[in-house]
Amino acid sequence: MAKILLLGSGELGKEFVIAAQRIGQTVIAVDTYANAPAMHVANDFEVINMLDGDALDAIVEKHQPDFIIPEIEAIRTERFYEYERQGYTVIPSAKAANYTMNRKAIRDLAAKTLDLKTAAYRYATSAKQLKEAVDEIGMPCVVKPLMSSSGKGQSTIHTETDIEKAWQYAQEGSRGDVAEVIVETFVNFTYEITLLTVTQRNGPTLFCPPIGHRQERGDYQESWQPAAMDEIHLREAQHMAQQVTEALGGAGIWGVEFFVGDDGVYFSELSPRPHDTGMVTLAKTQNFNEFELHLRAVLGLPIPEVTLERIGASAVIAASGHSENPLYEGLEALSEAKKTDFRIFGKPTARPYRRMGVVLTYDILTGDVSDVTQRAMKLAKQVKVQL
Repeated sequence: MAKILLLGSGELGKEFVIAAQRIGQTVIAVDTYANAPAMHVANDFEVINMLDGDALDAIVEKHQPDFIIPEIEAIRTERFYEYERQGYTVIPSAKAANYTMNRKAIRDLAAKTLDLKTAAYRYATSAKQLKEAVDEIGMPCVVKPLMSSSGKGQSTIHTETDIEKAWQYAQEGSRGDVAEVIVETFVNFTYEITLLTVTQRNGPTLFCPPIGHRQERGDYQESWQPAAMDEIHLREAQHMAQQVTEALGGAGIWGVEFFVGDDGVYFSELSPRPHDTGMVTLAKTQNFNEFELHLRAVLGLPIPEVTLERIGASAVIAASGHSENPLYEGLEALSEAKKTDFRIFGKPTARPYRRMGVVLTYDILTGDVSDVTQRAMKLAKQVKVQL
């Protein structure tokens, strides 16, 4: 039985803990606030500021875990190198956690070291530098904090008047203590995908069927699997995903995001853990969902294959305002719907646009993915987060 220290205890962490509990593992869930979703199902929990390196050191020393698994960005990840020197296993690796928690490191690795196709980009550490970067990149362009999650702080600049607002919004959405932003030229893509990629300790790299998704404010609203792709574009994305995950090293699941346009595939971003768009796999679209795949890879259990079992979609249930005691209306309608499931994450508070749950719909392999997705969206809108 392994002891896992889970750094970040949101809805993705909760599903990972459930997968771990099903095969007898011990999990200590850590977050900055009590009663976080993963804490509901973990063996133990800790509440600390994970940007406080001393506090992080203390809980590692206290629990002496077999695996340290980051689930969010706002962590003092540079401490991970020392943990590895002490003999702890960081998932996927200290290098991977440090690179992927910061958009600057991962983008430079992809574009400069590996020569992957990406959007043209610049960095800025002030509103003045942002304006200079926009002048170089051109408009429209996208601004993102170097460290953020779920699209927080991300915006698109269309005019000169958007620049100052974009800088302020990026600072508000930044996680941690990094003020720098990345400015990207706007890629004229046809669609975007997440390619869940599984790296194993003693086995081949595996790819899940591609997941399509739609975003608003940089945060996903719906995802569906499989996403329709030309075979040549799929192979191109798989090749890029294998290159970047091999460069970072370690075992686990990675959410690798791509833009796909008429001129090919662009590498966008990378998460070294289960991905929010991958919650569609909770609709049993695959033989193993993304959380089970992550756990098996972490533990070194062989994964012979990933197979598509049925089509599916997920749609977000979001809050519209603030609440210290959110309640839910409309769950009866979800329960009556055929080929439908749902998750309520159990977050103790609500705020505008916060993801509070997800609707899952599915059908047989010969069904229509767009119909399944539309059904998920329609059902999600029937659920109201009571404030």
